[in-house]
Amino acid sequence: MIAIITADIINSRKLVNQEIWISPLKKLLASYGTTPKNWEIFRGDYFQIEIEDPKEALLVSLKIKALIKSIITSETPKKSTSIDVRMAIGLGTKEYAASKISESNGTAFIHSGEKFEKLKKEKISLAIQSSFTDFDYEMNLYLKLAVIQMDSWTVNSAALFNTLFEDPEKKQAEIGAILGIEQNSVSGRFKRAHVDEILELDKMYRFKLKKIIH
Repeated sequence: MIAIITADIINSRKLVNQEIWISPLKKLLASYGTTPKNWEIFRGDYFQIEIEDPKEALLVSLKIKALIKSIITSETPKKSTSIDVRMAIGLGTKEYAASKISESNGTAFIHSGEKFEKLKKEKISLAIQSSFTDFDYEMNLYLKLAVIQMDSWTVNSAALFNTLFEDPEKKQAEIGAILGIEQNSVSGRFKRAHVDEILELDKMYRFKLKKIIH
């Protein structure tokens, strides 16, 4: 089993400078393989990435979400454009490996593509589809609730997650030094961003998935 994430950047076409999100996104995606075999950005603001270990798929999605939400799109707040990302995680097989991920296929690709097409109608920015109906139902319920919080992340909240994802063992004092804020401010951001709950969701995903693939 592998995971395929199919995604697009919300409101990206309102931006004059597309590089403001493309460059950091490419850097993050490149840490999981090479383009266009393992990941690819296409049609302007759509992209796909293959995650070899499906247990890592939700964490990768959270990293992408935090990265995009942390981008300051304008130095003038009144003229800024809020961008976000919409992602569908497909779990399944890879039955044909092409030189481009967009030309590969298998059930993981089918599940990801099918779920992605439903995201706008379902008005949700992150969901999962696999061959395990009960697993999908439970995880998508958790994600639907979590996304209510994640969609409202401020730039500061997203930046906090970015820093945390770089090294989960960082102490709050270290995070504060990186972000240029006091430790008590870090604690406040942790609570407002619901850091513990989001990380607990990733643990739950790994636990539930491990039970059905072993």
